[in-house]
Amino acid sequence: MRVVAKSEPLTDAEIDRLDDLLAHCSDTAMNVEELHGFFSALIAGPEIVMPNEYYAEVFGGEMLRACEFRNLDEAKEIFHLLTRHWNTVAGTLSNNEVYVPLLREGDDDMFYGNHWAEGFMRGVGLRPEGWNKLVDDEDHTGCVIPMLMLYHEHDEDLQICQQPFSAEQRTKVITYMALGLLEAYRYFRRAP
Repeated sequence: MRVVAKSEPLTDAEIDRLDDLLAHCSDTAMNVEELHGFFSALIAGPEIVMPNEYYAEVFGGEMLRACEFRNLDEAKEIFHLLTRHWNTVAGTLSNNEVYVPLLREGDDDMFYGNHWAEGFMRGVGLRPEGWNKLVDDEDHTGCVIPMLMLYHEHDEDLQICQQPFSAEQRTKVITYMALGLLEAYRYFRRAP
């Protein structure tokens, strides 16, 4: 059983601030939507992944080399926001509740979810052997299909590329993605 410290969810202003701080890192640093998908996969996944392993993924390299902060307080601030966000996701899932994906609104007022799915798959990539157990389990593999659908929506390989979704289809896929996250979390908590 994982112990999760309680913390308040990030406010909209704090989410924007975290996004801004991440933007001061390398070109390969995650945006806040991708970060949420990444954290979701790590929290739901088969084993604990420590921050010293996943921070390089978040920042696009070693933080001291990848990020440019004005001062030490900004560096502390980003770690505080990351920790609170992690604890909010972990606390929600450990309470057996659906955590609605944090999605950024596009210029056209749509929520796409592709960055979230990309982050999720990056998290899966840190522990592929464990995730393969879920994918190979015919009774549970369906919980990751929505993530894969959004991940491959714009894939260059036309054999796995998804057709663009209508707004209604996208809403359903995102809903199933949130439900699938909780199912994956439950699966790995039950696994021997």
